[in-house]
Amino acid sequence: MFSNLSVVNISVILFTIFISTALHEMMHAYVALKLGDDLAYSRGRITLNPMSHIDPILTVALPLVMLLMGLAPILAAKPVPINVSRVRGHEMGMALIGIAGPLTNLAIAIIAGTVLRFVQFDGFIFDFLATLFTINISLFVFNMIPFPPLDGSRVLYAFAPEPVQRVMEQIEGFGVFGVILLVTFLSPVIGPVLDSVRASLAHLIIG
Repeated sequence: MFSNLSVVNISVILFTIFISTALHEMMHAYVALKLGDDLAYSRGRITLNPMSHIDPILTVALPLVMLLMGLAPILAAKPVPINVSRVRGHEMGMALIGIAGPLTNLAIAIIAGTVLRFVQFDGFIFDFLATLFTINISLFVFNMIPFPPLDGSRVLYAFAPEPVQRVMEQIEGFGVFGVILLVTFLSPVIGPVLDSVRASLAHLIIG
C-alpha cells in the first residue's frame, strides 16, 4: 500500500504518525500521573499536540525512509520523562507505564481494522483507515521489543533477574542511539520476525 507515494499519501502518513504517536506518549504520561509521578505532566506531555512528542529521527525520518523503500515502517517517539522514585509499584508500576503506550496503539489498530473489516469504504477514507491500521500495528510491535529504552523492556525488566536488569540499565544509557544501532545492525534478523508478528496481528484483526 506504500508504493508510489504521492504528496497526499505522505501527508496522510505523517498526520497518522503524529496523532498515533501523541496518543501513545500521552498515555505513558497519564498512567505515570495516576501512579504518583507528575514529572511528565509538568513537562506538558499529557497532550495531543504532536510537537510535544515527536522525535525528528525515530518518528519522522526513519519511518518515511522505510516507507519510500517499500518496507513496513518502524517508528518510535521522544521518551516520556519519568521520576522512578515517585512511581507506585516500582518495577511493576514502570511496566504498566511502559505498556500503556503500545496497548493504546493496539486499540487504535483494532478499531481501524474492525471498521475496515465490516464497513466498505473507497478512496480517501479507505486509505486513511488502512494507514491508521498499519502505522499503529507497527508502533505496537516495534515498541514491544524488549530492548531498552523501548517500552517492551519495561515489562521484561520487571520480571528479569538482577544481573539481566543491570545489563539492561547499561544498554538504556545509550538512549535512542541504542535503538538506531539495533535497527541498523540487527534488521536482517529482527526484520522478518517483526514482519511475521505484524502479519499475524493484521490477520487476527482483519481476517
